[in-house]
Amino acid sequence: MKYIKPKKLKVLVAMFFGTGIWGIISGMFLITPTVFFIVVFGVINLCLGGFCGYRLLTQVKPESNKRNK
Repeated sequence: MKYIKPKKLKVLVAMFFGTGIWGIISGMFLITPTVFFIVVFGVINLCLGGFCGYRLLTQVKPESNKRNK
């Protein structure tokens, strides 16, 4: 996969985890027939946050190739 700057990945992790937690909590306390979808989308956001966190922790910065410059 392509190298992504760590600052961008940290923002993505915070955004996904924040919206995921917010979605699950708001889905638990709202009493409507569509609450299930809010909770499911919250769980999906948590999974995306976990994936971005995994990418942040495991990616290796590519070496600059001085021969091509």
